[in-house]
Amino acid sequence: MSDSVSLQEIADFTEALAREAGELIRHEREENTLRTDYKHQTELVTHADVMADEFITGTIRERFPHHRILSEETMPDLSQAEELETPLWIVDPIDGTVNYAYGHPQVAVSIAYAEKGKVRVGVVHAPFPGETFRATESEGATLNNQPIRHSGATAPRQSLFATGFPYTKDNLEPLVRRLDAMIHQCRDLRRIGSAALDICWVACGRLDIYYENVSPWDFAAARLIAKEAGATVGHFGEVPEGYPADLYGRDILISAPAVWAPVRSILRTASGYE
Repeated sequence: MSDSVSLQEIADFTEALAREAGELIRHEREENTLRTDYKHQTELVTHADVMADEFITGTIRERFPHHRILSEETMPDLSQAEELETPLWIVDPIDGTVNYAYGHPQVAVSIAYAEKGKVRVGVVHAPFPGETFRATESEGATLNNQPIRHSGATAPRQSLFATGFPYTKDNLEPLVRRLDAMIHQCRDLRRIGSAALDICWVACGRLDIYYENVSPWDFAAARLIAKEAGATVGHFGEVPEGYPADLYGRDILISAPAVWAPVRSILRTASGYE
């Protein structure tokens, strides 16, 4: 273990950090009255995002000066995910920024710790409902210190799924085909607006299925939480040779184990993969 620190200590450090960052972004939103003007909403998000990011990355650097950090706000260098020798922190200071701007509660701080491309600790903290999801490799997953498990869903028809949509709307056709196939073959769709929370909700059984194309900082922590809660985590497309699957964000599929294979087949067919 790097810097002779145990995984347990890393997990405790990560949780404390996520909670403090959550307090910071909660305070920012509550103290700065939101305006309906989108420009000001965007400014609030940018301000809170950068502030939380600087707090998180600064604290990590102080404690672990030799570790690398992959962060959405200040260092979105995806090649970091492929450079596997030194420990890597993957940070999203505010996952669900549009929700944050509009006063919705589904907002999360997501922090993951990886070694050699493998995520070993993940914390997703939702400051508005006061929920902290946490997992350490091989030790199970918890929500506010209580163990969590996937829903146990057995058929797509009875399954609730979540997905998201990209900010850029120029290549929506494959996404719409997948959505069309899923909505016809599953119970219903939920659009929560935070990939990290979508995945954590699969982990604790509030959702049965999640699929999307996202960046490492959106899902790295939550993916471990879902895995440790017994959900099946993987991809409905192919992971490039040599790229760590734990950090590959394209064609993600996370679900209760019994529905994973049939849903993968639905998504692959809709995507034209088979």
